[in-house]
Amino acid sequence: MGKRMDAKSQALREQGSLNANPQDVTDSLFQDSEFFDPRDLVQVKYEMLRRAQADGHSVAQAAKAFGFSRPTFYQAQTAFESGGLPALVHKRPGPKSAHKLSEPVLQFIDQQMTQDPTLRSVDLVLRVRRRFSVSVHPRSIERALQRRKKRGR
Repeated sequence: MGKRMDAKSQALREQGSLNANPQDVTDSLFQDSEFFDPRDLVQVKYEMLRRAQADGHSVAQAAKAFGFSRPTFYQAQTAFESGGLPALVHKRPGPKSAHKLSEPVLQFIDQQMTQDPTLRSVDLVLRVRRRFSVSVHPRSIERALQRRKKRGR
């Protein structure tokens, strides 16, 4: 990825709505249009749904013209019907935070670090597993400690 990202692409990426494959959008609306932007994933998905609903295109035709599979079409349709346009924004799968490193676990880690500042994250993993029966990755502990340091704890 040698090219610098323009401002709109950067904004779309930050919002989670940058289409990873804009070149796959072949629908005529998105060819040489200033308004329709194949990089805007929400706009592309909405127009795909609209093309099938309002213009009577088949699901297979609409999905192909907008660079998606039929299952993706149906997922977008379900999301749109239940949550409107905001539901078309891609959401990151999986946990949104360090859920295993709860406040009691972090307090325990702080206590252990206070008692022995030479402890490495690998050592802390073993102690956390013994105490809380929770398996965490050493890098997760390092990130959590960095976040706490930034917050001034």
